[in-house]
Order: sequence, then C-alpha cells, then structure tokens
Amino acid sequence: MTEEIRLWIEHLVTGWGSSATGAVYITDALLVVLTVIFSWLSFVVCHQMLVPITVKIAEKTDANWDDVLLNKTTLRKACLIVPAIVISMLIPHIFFRLPEIEEILERVTAIYITVMSTRLGISVVDSLKMLDVDMQSARHQYLHTFCGVLKIVVIFLAIIVVVSIVIDRNPLTLLAGLGATSAVLMLVFKDTISGLVAGIRLTSNDMLHKGDWITVEKAGVNGVVEEITLTTVKVRNYDNTIVTITPQTLVDDSFQNWKSMQDGDGRRVTRRVYIDFQSVRLVDDDIRRRLTDKGYIGEKALVKEKDVAKDCVNLSLFRLWADCYLSKHKDVNADMLYMVRQLESTPTGLPVEFYFFLRQKSWKPFENQKDTILERMYAAVEDFGLHIYQRTADR
Repeated sequence: MTEEIRLWIEHLVTGWGSSATGAVYITDALLVVLTVIFSWLSFVVCHQMLVPITVKIAEKTDANWDDVLLNKTTLRKACLIVPAIVISMLIPHIFFRLPEIEEILERVTAIYITVMSTRLGISVVDSLKMLDVDMQSARHQYLHTFCGVLKIVVIFLAIIVVVSIVIDRNPLTLLAGLGATSAVLMLVFKDTISGLVAGIRLTSNDMLHKGDWITVEKAGVNGVVEEITLTTVKVRNYDNTIVTITPQTLVDDSFQNWKSMQDGDGRRVTRRVYIDFQSVRLVDDDIRRRLTDKGYIGEKALVKEKDVAKDCVNLSLFRLWADCYLSKHKDVNADMLYMVRQLESTPTGLPVEFYFFLRQKSWKPFENQKDTILERMYAAVEDFGLHIYQRTADR
C-alpha cells in the first residue's frame, strides 16, 4: 500500500514538470509530512475518542480493577506510544534509499517507545496501589512495597533495552552478562533489598500501618506514620517535625505502637504518690469523725461504715476509698483493670500506685480527665491523716 502511494506521488510530481531526481526528493518530503500528519491523527483519535470511550465502559462495569487500571492518566500515557509505533512502521518505506538515516531514526524511535512504555508501566504499577482502598491495612502496605520493587524492575529492564538499542545488541545477551556484575548490583541496591525485606516483615506481621501512632525513643520519633515506602518510613511528630527512618531500623530495634490502645476500650493511667511513713497510723476517733463529716464514710458515701474495721489503718482506708472512687467515676472504664496498691518501700516514702483506664483516648481530653482524677486523690490524702513525702531544704 505504501509503495503504491509512493509511485502515485512520484507520478503526480513528475506530471508537474519536475525532474526524476527532484521527484524522488519531493516524494520523500511529502511522505515525511504525511507520516507526521498520520501519526498526529492517530494520537488525536486515541486521545479524544478511544480514551473517553474506554473510561466510560470501565465505569459502567461492576468490577473495580478496570476503573483503577484503565484510568485517564494511564490511557493518555498509552496514547503517547501510538504515534511512535506508526512512525516506526513507516520509516523503512520512506528512507529505504538512505539506510544510515533509516537506522538512526529507527533507533531513536525505539528508544522513545521504550521510554514511553516505561512511563506507562510505572503508571500501571502506581494504579495497582489503589486496588486496595483500605490505606491502613497490612495488605495495602504489602502491595505498596511490592509495587515499589516492581517499579525498580521495570526501570531496570528499560535501561537494559535502551542500552541494547544504542549498542545494537540483543537485550537477552546483556541480561546474561549481568551475572558477572551481580555482586556490584547487590552492593548498589543493598539498602533497597534490606528495606524490601524489612518492609515485608513489618507488613506481613501486621506490625505497622499508615496512620499508626508509634514511639521510637532512640530515633526521637513520637508521632503518626504518614508514609511507608520501600526504603523509608515518614513519621510526623507531635511538634509537626517530620522524622524519616528506615524500615530496617524498626525491625532491628524495638518500637512502641499505640494502635491497640487507640482501638481498645481505654487508655491506661499509672501514677505513684509517696506517703510519709510517719503519717501512717491507726484510724482514731478524730480521723473517723472528720472523714464522716466530709462524706468519705457513711451510708450515702463511697465507703460504708460497716466496711471500716475498728483497727483500720488510715492508709488502708484511703486505698479503699480511692478504689471505690475509681470504680464509680464516669470517665474511668470500670470494666478494665483498676486498682490502688502499695509498692516496695523506698527511702523517700511508701509508694502508692493508682492504676486505671480512661474511656477517653484523645490526647488533650485524656490529660485533662487524668489530672482531674489524680488531683482529687492528692487532695484527699490530707483528710485521711496522711502526708505526701516531699523533700525540703532541711531534709
């Protein structure tokens, strides 16, 4: 077909009075112009007609994968390859009299097709990440890591193909020769390979997700995970600084993930107060009367009169009242473990620990509720005849 068009154009140009040699050059020039026009029309048809039709068909189907893979961005990058394919098919028919130019143009066109195909492949790989809409699932993170590796493979193969085109060698021959340089490649991609392995361990073991609150004291990390890639994990600290660490760091060293706390029924509070040993004594009539007058003991109080033994110690009574106070407080999750207990004595006093869980887990409301409850505990210590140990200048 192309040869017939060439002969028709040469006959037409010769009929205009041109010489045979001039007719050949004019014919080649007209064929080049027609090739450019034809390749441009093929791009317009694909870009303006085929892409919208394909997108609409994909949107009407029930499947989700075609909406993700056949998106406008990917299809438009595919359209950029079509004109080069058209030109590549027509070059041998136009420049057969000039083999040197024909070879150069074929190589340039092949390189262009390879580069555009690589961009298309990367776009497809990026689209694969959207197949799983749950951005925080372990499966999505695993897919994200796999796509990162796949992009490296696509780019690596594209480089091999481009080099083979430039030096006019078979790509398979170059790939076979890479066995001798595998040690160098392992050294170059050492961080990528270790990051891949660490990323797979993090995601497959469900250790980390995007949006998790983690703490890594050694690296100064205390914030929310914003991005997990093949070689980096980006965390936004609560002072709005971005800390970048490697997945290998998280695997090699320990880190604290607060996700289970955020998803759980409560957030833990543990606080200690040190009681002066000299203030621990039996409850006498004065202490009993004061506690009754202030509503600590009574029929309508948290501690009933019958629960107070005659030889009760003021610290035991305080622990009993604090335990009942925690069990009745609206902000404390009484379905979870709560207790007020003694710890091993120290030179600075007798430690009494408050251990409970608050229903509120958001940072600021949690701190306010925790402080309100503990301040009430501290204020009640004096009413029970106890003293909180505090180092002063004369001690």
